[in-house]
Parts: sequence; structure tokens; C-alpha cells
Amino acid sequence: MTATAHRDVRTPAPAHSDVKPHSPAQLVRLVAGREISTRIRDKGFLVSSAVLILLIIGLMVFQVIIGGGESTSRIGLVGGDQAVEQVLQQQGRALDTEVTVVQLADEDAARTAVAEEDVEAALLDPTGSRPELLVQTAGGSAEDLVQSALAALSVADQLSEAGVQLEPAPEVDVVALEGAEDDRSQATIVALLGVGLLYFLFILFGQFVAQGVVEEKSSRVVELLLATMRPWQLLAGKIIGLGALGLMQIAVIAVVGVAGALAFDVVDLPGQLIGTVLTVLAWFVIGYAFYAAVFAVAASLVSRQEDLGSVLTPTTILLVVGFVIALQAAQDPGSTLATVTSYVPGLSPMVMPVRQAAGEAAWWEVGLAVLLMVLAIAVIVRIGGRIYAGALLRTGGRLKLREALAAERA
Repeated sequence: MTATAHRDVRTPAPAHSDVKPHSPAQLVRLVAGREISTRIRDKGFLVSSAVLILLIIGLMVFQVIIGGGESTSRIGLVGGDQAVEQVLQQQGRALDTEVTVVQLADEDAARTAVAEEDVEAALLDPTGSRPELLVQTAGGSAEDLVQSALAALSVADQLSEAGVQLEPAPEVDVVALEGAEDDRSQATIVALLGVGLLYFLFILFGQFVAQGVVEEKSSRVVELLLATMRPWQLLAGKIIGLGALGLMQIAVIAVVGVAGALAFDVVDLPGQLIGTVLTVLAWFVIGYAFYAAVFAVAASLVSRQEDLGSVLTPTTILLVVGFVIALQAAQDPGSTLATVTSYVPGLSPMVMPVRQAAGEAAWWEVGLAVLLMVLAIAVIVRIGGRIYAGALLRTGGRLKLREALAAERA
């Protein structure tokens, strides 16, 4: 009889693992890092950033070209003395023109200088009874300048010959009944440019958020993601990641813009410029949180990229309305329309920076607008998070808000 050896075959116990589950904060950071690494390699993002920077630099160069430097004029002089030169230069300063007097030997030299455009005009025999002014074409500003200078010189000579000694004109003491207002025009222009940048970035990064949501739904990636994290963690990671990327982009643009403005000397008050830029950056953070949440919730209702336009149109219209009102606020920052809309959540990130730059918004008005925006963001995250959670795993046609809320409660 053959003995059969019985072996004790048991299922081995699973090896002990030291791997701990990720905390909610770690999951949010993972999603945020994924969004940043994905978008920062996107050619569209890189091209848009480069175009914006080049546009800012181009605007400053254009400003330097059209407004840089004071008006200048070269006047040729034949037969005049030092007194004539001084009168011409003084008259130029009165007309905000820098006059350069060029001494010429004779009339032939004067005609040659005018013909070759070495001088704008040439004055012959300025102290004689019949002075002449040679110009290329009649009607230029040099005629008025020279005529005014010779008139002043003639009056001074006649008074001197008559023995009249003129007393210096009394200096007028200016007494203002109201304090002088700061010129905020440059700050308002900077704010308007900043609002235009906000408008572009809100749409750009809102589209990034929306496209990411639809891509994950259509490819079923979201089912894998939701197996390891909750919907709010996925939503928060997307918003924070793309928000950090957007803040980095607008900060780079702001640094380039401020450095260029100071280097090209296109602003008179650097303090106003820097303060306005910081204001725009702050409103980007608040406005982005609002619009990114709205775009994400709206995108979760559809499963195809082709359907995105229909659900994003209302939010895009709100942005357009805000930008149009901001343009009007730049013209009249104290108007009722600008004042009221600067408190409306969704519109305030576009309108309030312009009012602040124009000096029309008190600190409590800004605080109230920020508070209302924070409350609106809290409401959107609260209700929108439920819609987002209920709609993420629902594919097919466009989902209604009521259906998404019912799915989340189920």
C-alpha cells in the first residue's frame, strides 16, 4: 500500500504594503500637476503666450514712435547775431519746440540748405527792414515761429530806442479753491489693457477646463479617475492647476509690460502703473476661480467637443458684456452703469479694475465687490460641484441640470 503524502497547501497571505492611500490634498495636487504638465507642452498655449508678449512690446514701441520726444525745428540764419538766436529759441520753448539755429554764410548757402532739407527754413537779414524766410513749402510751423520771434525782437528794439525800460512781469500766485486731481489717464489705459488681457485669458483657460472635462468623459478616463478620488477633488485639481498656469502666464506678461514701460519711458507715474498691474493680477485670481468653475460645470453636461459651444455660450456672453461695459467705464468711470456692474459677480473682474485705476472706487466698494465674488464662487462650487459629480459618469446627449442633480443624489 503506497502512502500518499498530503501537503498542506494554503493561500499565501498578501505581503504587507507600506503604501498609504493619498490624502485629498495630495490627489488635488496630482490632478493640478497633470493639468500643468499637459497644457504647458501645448503648442497653442505657447504660441498665445508669445503673441501676447510680442503684442505688449509692440504697443510700447508704437507709443514711443508716435509720442516719444519733443517737437524739433532747425532754422538757418544768415546775418543774425546772438540776440536773434536767443529769441528764436525762446519762442520755440513757448511753442513746446526745441529750436536749433544753424549759422549760414550767405543766401546761396541758405537756399542749398533748405533745398537739401538740412534746415526747415532759413532766415535772411533778420534785423533789417525787409527780412526774408526761405522755406521749401509755404504754410509750415516754422513761419509762425519765426514771425512771432521777429515781432518780439522788433518790440524790444523799439522800446529800447525809446528809452523805455520794461519791468519783469509779476509772478502770479495761483490759489486753488479745490485740490488738484491726479491725472489717472495712464493708469486707466493700463487697466483697460489689463481687462482685455483678462477677457482673453478667462476664455482661453475656461476653454482648457471645459475641453479637459469633455475629453475625460468621452474617453472614459474619468471612470478610472473617480475610482481613486472624489469628483470635487478632480474639479479642484483642474481649476487650481490651470489657474496656477494662467497666473504664471499673466505674471510674466505683467513683468515684461512693466519693465518695457519703464525702459521705454512711456509712463509718467510708475507707481500708478505698478499698482494697476497688481490690481489686475488680483482680479485675475478671483475672476478665474469664478469662470473656471462655471466652465467646468457646464462642460460636464455634454460628452462631445461639438456640443461645448451650446453650453458655454451664456458664460461667454457674460464675458463679452463685461468687457463692453469696461470700455464704457474707461470713458465715464463714475456712471451708474459702471458703478452698479462693478458689484455684479462675473462682471466685477472686468469693470472694477477700470474704476480703481480711474480713482472712482473707494476701498469699501472694492471690498464689497470682492466679498460678493467670493460668495458667488462658494455658491457655484457648492451647487456646481453636485452637478459636476452627477454628470461626469453620464454619457450620451446633453444632460439637463435637473437630471445631473438627481443623478448626484442617487
